[in-house]
Amino acid sequence: MISQAGRDYGETLWAPSAAFAGSARMTHYARWLSAERGVTAPGSYDELWQWSVADPGRFWTSVWDYFDVLGQRGDGPALAGGPMPEVTWFAGATVNYARNALRRAQSDPGATAVIYESDTGRAGQLSYGELAAQVARVRAGLRALGVGRGDRVAGYLPNAPEAVIALLASASLGAIWTACSPDFGAHSVIDRFAQTAPRVLIAVDGYAYGGKNFDRRAEVAQIAAALPGLEALVTIDYLGAGRPESAVPGIGWDDLGAGAAAGLEFEEVPFEHPLWVLYSSGTTGLPKPIVHGHGGIVLEHVKMLGLHQDLSAADVFLWYTTTGWMMWNYLVGGLLVGATVVLYDGHPGYPSADRLWAYVARERVTYAGVGAPYLLACRQNGVRPAAAHDLSALRGVGSTGSPLPPEGFRWVYDEVAPAAGGDFVLGSLSGGTDVCTAFVGPAPLLPVRAGIISGRCLGARVESFDAAGQPVTGEVGELVLTQPMPSMPVGFWNDPGGERYRASYYADYPGTWRHGDWLMILPDGGCVIYGRSDATLNRGGVRMGTSEFYRVVEALPEVADSLVVDTGQLGQEGRLILYVVPAGGRELDNALVSEIKGALRAGLSPRHVPDEIRAVPGIPRTLSGKKLEVPVRRILLGTPVADAADPDALANPEVLGYFAPSDAPSAASSGPPSGPPEPG
Repeated sequence: MISQAGRDYGETLWAPSAAFAGSARMTHYARWLSAERGVTAPGSYDELWQWSVADPGRFWTSVWDYFDVLGQRGDGPALAGGPMPEVTWFAGATVNYARNALRRAQSDPGATAVIYESDTGRAGQLSYGELAAQVARVRAGLRALGVGRGDRVAGYLPNAPEAVIALLASASLGAIWTACSPDFGAHSVIDRFAQTAPRVLIAVDGYAYGGKNFDRRAEVAQIAAALPGLEALVTIDYLGAGRPESAVPGIGWDDLGAGAAAGLEFEEVPFEHPLWVLYSSGTTGLPKPIVHGHGGIVLEHVKMLGLHQDLSAADVFLWYTTTGWMMWNYLVGGLLVGATVVLYDGHPGYPSADRLWAYVARERVTYAGVGAPYLLACRQNGVRPAAAHDLSALRGVGSTGSPLPPEGFRWVYDEVAPAAGGDFVLGSLSGGTDVCTAFVGPAPLLPVRAGIISGRCLGARVESFDAAGQPVTGEVGELVLTQPMPSMPVGFWNDPGGERYRASYYADYPGTWRHGDWLMILPDGGCVIYGRSDATLNRGGVRMGTSEFYRVVEALPEVADSLVVDTGQLGQEGRLILYVVPAGGRELDNALVSEIKGALRAGLSPRHVPDEIRAVPGIPRTLSGKKLEVPVRRILLGTPVADAADPDALANPEVLGYFAPSDAPSAASSGPPSGPPEPG
């Protein structure tokens, strides 16, 4: 265990029973490797992982064959070239993401593909056959608008069936999908979509959240007017507000492809043909337009969803997300393994704090994924899902977005897992938009231990590098990948020479991917993420991860949220400043300051005691819930608030002003009153 003042990391909360491990698809896959590929049957997960990274070409070929990926694999090698990023996957192969996502429509068209619900009151479901018919209709409509292979289709859409349909229709044509959630402001959307110049924009008139309606027609009109080369605007009557005014020719969603001969076809494209463009957070500059390919995403998502999360056609799969977060793309990937995907567009804690858990219970969800901040908010707000709802169908919960501390793990096993009445896996994952998946995460053959991610994912050769660029175990270092994965970007949009792509991941360690997280790999293979390495804290030459602070500070019932920043610069010691949101309207008085300092001293070390503790009304976060440590640090070093972060990329831009040095309350003042953060 990693012990910190009695707060033990590594306490085993669950271990797979023999029956559970024996029935897992990962076990079946290992047996299949032995029988069909002549691979010596791995005796443990670590042996399976070691094999998967020792021969990546053979491993990824086995994933293609085991999951019977639809497409032509060809006779070429699975992996050629090098070093990274100069590699090619499955040269000569052809595949189509949409064909694989809709394969169940042929064999079992009546099976439920999508369940959906929204704060607008819209709710329902689509069978695989109905989903395929809608994709065929929209595909025909897009073709009539001139969309073809390589064209971009953009969606300003919520987590709704129309977004799934539009993605699959675009992919079926070989067109390239890109999306933003309607809670993004117009400026933020334009920063993203203008880089890819979509031919068609599909947008809603508005959305609802937490009992309020948000009319987005003005934003849609502004976005459409700013996109170069936009030829058509397709509008969805989502809120009932009416169509936005636009100089671009418009058509209603229901009219798109109506009356056309809508046979469903699929354009077979090369393995690395662009499937979609995702974007980095864009909080401090123009968002990076990250391009992923059809084949890499298909292989990676069937591996993660089918093997690591053990999902199949029997599962009902939810992840609480918006279309602006890569987890939405990951959620749609549930169709690749034939699962039912569950879409929820709304507030997870309105009108009651357990709103999302009630939905999970009602729809008999078997696997529910959320952001780590949501689980912590549920814990802090006293939510008890298993006591209040029938969660007997639920057999797993996923957590990502930020490190989940041990208290979050224990809350899940105390308040959610008991409803399952048996084996229950909490899957903490860490990865990124850059690869649209996780590098480290759960496996059905590994135990779940408090505060520790179970292990490195199959096919992901993750290492932890020290300052000299050497792999270390049992020490905190830079998370790197020393071998390629097929879902690594095929490039950035408008980066033909790849300079921006190389600078983003390969500048520090040529031929090795540097991801930008602090990671400790334990001797037994478990992993602990310590936060972003570009938000490093350095006290007396000792590097520290921010997540350590949050685990201690936010365990205090008097603290609702927190953020820590080191103002030090190269060769110059700075000040360590901790910002806290007091819980329940409490003031940040001297007693609470002393309690926080004492907890940090006892739970971590005297080096972790901040120079200042300040109260703020809220912690700035991205729209996907990540804390803005780097922009706050820039503000403290003199960057104007207006230049430190794009407000349209933030969930709560109004709080940034409280971090300007001249505006920040003193250590013993309270700042404006604030209650607990909303779940999510």
